[in-house]
Amino acid sequence: MSDNEPDIDDLERRMDGALDALRKEFSGLRTGRASASLLEPIVVEAYGATVPINQLGNINVPEPRMISVQVWDKANVKAVEKAIRNSALGLNPAVDGTLLRIPLPELSEERRQELVKVAHRYAEQARVAIRNVRRDGMDQLKRLEKDGHISQDEHKVWADEIQAMTDKHTEIVADLLQHKEKDIVTV
Repeated sequence: MSDNEPDIDDLERRMDGALDALRKEFSGLRTGRASASLLEPIVVEAYGATVPINQLGNINVPEPRMISVQVWDKANVKAVEKAIRNSALGLNPAVDGTLLRIPLPELSEERRQELVKVAHRYAEQARVAIRNVRRDGMDQLKRLEKDGHISQDEHKVWADEIQAMTDKHTEIVADLLQHKEKDIVTV
């Protein structure tokens, strides 16, 4: 980027980052089907620190409604079990040696509606992040025009490009939300 034009690549990278964060949030939302990513946000008190669960064992999905965690160190089995129970996921693991079996209960209609609301909240956070990036880009344009680096016509061209990028990213958020919503309410 020269000093005479906005950093469009940086703006797009930041908008893509908002989409990545949304996808990660959505992957943690339970849909009634087992997914290894469901346990990713869980951290366990082990070795005197908090450690992500995937650094203490293998996470597998042996059946559509079951997750298993094969803990590598027998000393950490209780800590992993406790972390899963205390997570907000509402899961109840069964311990078999160093293997934890975690059955996924059926989602009630009420819980599905709560998850849809959570998905909408995540999507709105992503849209706000994308709009904040757009605002930063527009502020860059105003500064460049004020400092005499770009003309009003160039400002308009760049502003249209930033708006088009924003529209594209908010459309992707809407698509992701629609798919996730359908995924959640499908019994």
